[in-house]
Amino acid sequence: MNVSVQSEISELRRVLVHRPDSGVSRVTPKRSDELLFDDIVYLPRMQAEHDVFTAVLRAFCGEDAVLEYADLLEEAIEASGKQVSELVASVLAYAELPQSVGEFLLGLSPKHLASLLITGYHEPTDRILFDPIPNFIFTRDLAITVNNHVVLAKAATEARSRENFIVRFIFEVHPSFKELRERNGIIDLNDVEQFAPSHRGDHVRVEGGDVMLLNESYLLIGISERTNEHTADLIAEALFAKEVIDNVVKVVIPADRAYMHLDTIFTQVNHDLYTAYAPIINAGESSRVVVMSAHGTRRLYPSVEEFVLAEINADARFIASGGGVSPYQEREQWTDACNLVALRPGIAITYDRNQKTAAEFEKAGYEVVPAEQVIDELHSGARNLDTSAKLIITLPSAELSRARGGGHCMTCPLERA
Repeated sequence: MNVSVQSEISELRRVLVHRPDSGVSRVTPKRSDELLFDDIVYLPRMQAEHDVFTAVLRAFCGEDAVLEYADLLEEAIEASGKQVSELVASVLAYAELPQSVGEFLLGLSPKHLASLLITGYHEPTDRILFDPIPNFIFTRDLAITVNNHVVLAKAATEARSRENFIVRFIFEVHPSFKELRERNGIIDLNDVEQFAPSHRGDHVRVEGGDVMLLNESYLLIGISERTNEHTADLIAEALFAKEVIDNVVKVVIPADRAYMHLDTIFTQVNHDLYTAYAPIINAGESSRVVVMSAHGTRRLYPSVEEFVLAEINADARFIASGGGVSPYQEREQWTDACNLVALRPGIAITYDRNQKTAAEFEKAGYEVVPAEQVIDELHSGARNLDTSAKLIITLPSAELSRARGGGHCMTCPLERA
């Protein structure tokens, strides 16, 4: 499998997703904060909305190009030898469960074991062994493709620890990533000693929603509620040493649940167009930007806007969530108006509920069309991708948006052209 991503907007060729699973239906009001959900959601509706999302991805990328984490985990278990025992042992040790549970798990078929590790539930025996991992739908957070390397992230909270174990196992074992492993193309932040022995034991914390590649030379890392500055420096050190990137840009944003990741307030849609939460990205409130080069130089900017205009594109424009007007900018930022995933330059997916932001796209010359309509038009031949240069695709979002993550969060690109 080719693994190569040089920007946020080049044509999407292969992507990792995860359909909301049954574990989501076990999130209770008392534990929603602990499990990083702001509300309890209605699973069937959430799955239906996610199915529309993946249908759009398949219509653009092809049926075989949209990979499901649950399938990859099952395939990795089938392909593994003793490594599956090591995975189970790690999960059990973290959950503080007895060895007898491990014997039970290792006796399951690859399909049932994969399902149980993800959902925490074994349906045939009606046993709940682990907490749910509802944030697994946000596949961006655990692995980040940077040019021809993959950085395995380390989630900030205990609620996502099992996700770390699962994703590491898949990239270490699955046959599709054999070539990536053989060329030493994985930087595993769960094992700092691997690439930075002097930092053994340091507190490493980074999630992929804070990391984005504007082009092959510039990697942005948000310093946020979920990602610390020390880890951003470690990533820069590792990437510079392997000559993967020329510049790492640290973007300090408020450590606030509303802005949990950089991609909740800023994403790229086209060569010259970005979505932004204006108070932070444009005005620079409680923010700063530090550009670190591989040659050791540093450049400072008061805002992301000034950095982009100075070093990326002097003609760049910014679509403000909610039109940049309160209270709409705050409301629509909360429901991921700034969290778009581009399928190719100028074509991106957003949530249908962010109507003030959609109006701003229309003013900028973009067509705003519901996802179901786009899918029908692509299948019928009524829409030609080559003539859809400026298109914003809107997803149904009554339940998905309540999980606090948009299209950018729900995709882990592995290949862009």
